[in-house]
Amino acid sequence: MDELPIGRRVAYWRNRRKMSQQVFADRLGKSKSWVDKVERGVRRLDKFSVVYEIADVLSLDVQLLMGKDPDRRVESVNCIDQIEVAEIRAALERYDQISAFFYAPPEPPPMDEMRKSVGHAWQTFQHARYGMLARALPKLLRDAQAADAAYSAGDDARDAAHLLGQVYQISSSVLRKLGELELAWLAADRSIAVSQRAGDQLLAGIATHRIGTSLLALGRARPALEVTVNIANRLAPGTGTTTPEQLSVYGLLLLQGAMAASRIGDSATMRDLLSGASEAAEQVGEDKNHYWTCFGPTNVQLHRAAAAVELGEGGVAILTHEQHIDPAGFAGLMPERRAHHFLDMARGFAQVGDLERAGEMLLEGDRLAPAEIRCRPIAHEVLSDVLRRTNGTPSNSISELAEQMGVGV
Repeated sequence: MDELPIGRRVAYWRNRRKMSQQVFADRLGKSKSWVDKVERGVRRLDKFSVVYEIADVLSLDVQLLMGKDPDRRVESVNCIDQIEVAEIRAALERYDQISAFFYAPPEPPPMDEMRKSVGHAWQTFQHARYGMLARALPKLLRDAQAADAAYSAGDDARDAAHLLGQVYQISSSVLRKLGELELAWLAADRSIAVSQRAGDQLLAGIATHRIGTSLLALGRARPALEVTVNIANRLAPGTGTTTPEQLSVYGLLLLQGAMAASRIGDSATMRDLLSGASEAAEQVGEDKNHYWTCFGPTNVQLHRAAAAVELGEGGVAILTHEQHIDPAGFAGLMPERRAHHFLDMARGFAQVGDLERAGEMLLEGDRLAPAEIRCRPIAHEVLSDVLRRTNGTPSNSISELAEQMGVGV
């Protein structure tokens, strides 16, 4: 994008800020015609004072507007900036449900449209298109909240609550990926309450998984372990019929518990939880995406490798990666899950001092799902570590990735 004319960049950021040409022109004190000519390249921006004024109206670093961002190059515009974080925060701060107790709620969007929008949001997340999703979340949150407030009885009320619970979970997941950890925890917490109103124990179970991942990201591994194992035990298969959906949610909670146990160095609990998840995966069969879990035998092995990395046992993680992960099963997983594994393995190879392979893992993840590598703070930390410890000049591919991510070589 930095090769585009500045007028095209103005248009891009104006649209990203959800401003019409008329609103943008009014804030600049210019005419709509002037804005249109600038964006089409008919009129040149040859005064720095005007460029700075445009950047100010767009709440944007002027260097980014000129394609010279010193911190993050615009190849990473598939990430999110603080203006967009503020919009998500504002949407999370709405309390439409209690307002509807006093006032008639606004006309909600049709339920069929909401279902399609939420389904698309899940697909967007699992394909690791985090920037695109984050920019759609404020409206999706407002629509889901409006539907939840408007439908107060019967099946529609449960359906609306179910959809809102899903939107909160999607919000929590993408915010955690992008490093907005407190907001991720807030969204996950909201999902717990809404899931109970939806009357779906499995949705509440997945919401608990989001709570666990948020707590773990905040450095609170022990409460993450306790809450996920507690709810997993409540969903454990009994003597009656157990569905693949129940097994998937149960198994994913055990995997999250294993990650928390590994973070506090409790290898015995980690192994027990991984063993329980493996048994559930065998009953599910091949990896499936029930309740957006991507749960199955392959995902268990990915978590086994990731847990070893958390314990600092990079060699064990590498052995799992190279000998115990089914290539066909791995290829069938969603891009987010696969790219996440490459990031875990980059950490594992770095732990054993194989910096070349660590770099290769980052590049594999970037080719598969760029946002999983370029937008996540942990990926920036891993790349910085690889660059710092590399003797001599890094490879051209790693140097290029570092430049695109704004990580110093």
